[in-house]
Amino acid sequence: MKLFQLRAALAVAECGNFSEAALQLELSQPAVSHAILTLEDDLGIPLFTRGHKGAVLTPAGEQVLAHAHRALQELDLMQKTAYLQRGLQGGQVRIASFRSVATHILPKVMVHFRDRFPNIDVTIIERPDYLDIEKCLREGRAEIGITYLPTSDEFEVWELVRDEYIVLMPPQYSSPHPLTWEHLSTYKSVQLPYLPCGQKLQCYLQEHAPLIQANNNIQEDSTIVSMVMQGLSPAILPRLAAEPIPPEIALHSLPNPYERVIGVAMLSNSLHVPAVFAFLEVLRQEDFSHLAMSASPI
Repeated sequence: MKLFQLRAALAVAECGNFSEAALQLELSQPAVSHAILTLEDDLGIPLFTRGHKGAVLTPAGEQVLAHAHRALQELDLMQKTAYLQRGLQGGQVRIASFRSVATHILPKVMVHFRDRFPNIDVTIIERPDYLDIEKCLREGRAEIGITYLPTSDEFEVWELVRDEYIVLMPPQYSSPHPLTWEHLSTYKSVQLPYLPCGQKLQCYLQEHAPLIQANNNIQEDSTIVSMVMQGLSPAILPRLAAEPIPPEIALHSLPNPYERVIGVAMLSNSLHVPAVFAFLEVLRQEDFSHLAMSASPI
């Protein structure tokens, strides 16, 4: 008994006649007929009743082909498993990410991934903002990107974590609890993330607190945190971007809470090696609930 015979029998059963089955298999009709006849001889039973209306499965043929269908399904699974294992013995995964995720999320995931797949190299391509990250995906310089959601339809995405924007107040400043927009607007300037990452935050502030004197000239988040620590000005940053936060700095939620939704993105309709999907699976299994804690004033 050969796999070709089983595939031919299933095609005839599906099509209801030998000629259409031959077209489906891209074979001649005599070749399909011969495959079915030799299979019936091997089994010692007729699988089909032939007539002017085509080929109809006999009761015994229905039972036999049910087994054949399952056997071919198992064979396909066996081949896919082999391909997957063969593909996970080497290769690389390239991830484009902005600094806060590259610092506080990806290293832990990479350790877990290395424990399971030690022969696959994982590379982080750190980019300054989400626009550069999405450009890396379009140009094929990375297979996986960490970006903001929502994004364009050209990407397949899923949510990774929600990161709250918090207010960082210098140690020597006194501020009310809860913090108000009116109080924040009394300062000469409030440091914001550098554009374009801070563009969405600026639009949010223009709607909710247009009197705040915002400054987004500082590119490095760590510099902003240092300025807050030295008492130069308050700041509004995503929690992940602000970490590590000195304990002397008082943290507040915004009067109207706001967060950035961080997601994993892949270019739609792109072909990827098994290693990429293996990394995504490890990433999905990680628990990031501890990163979503609300700010509480000190």
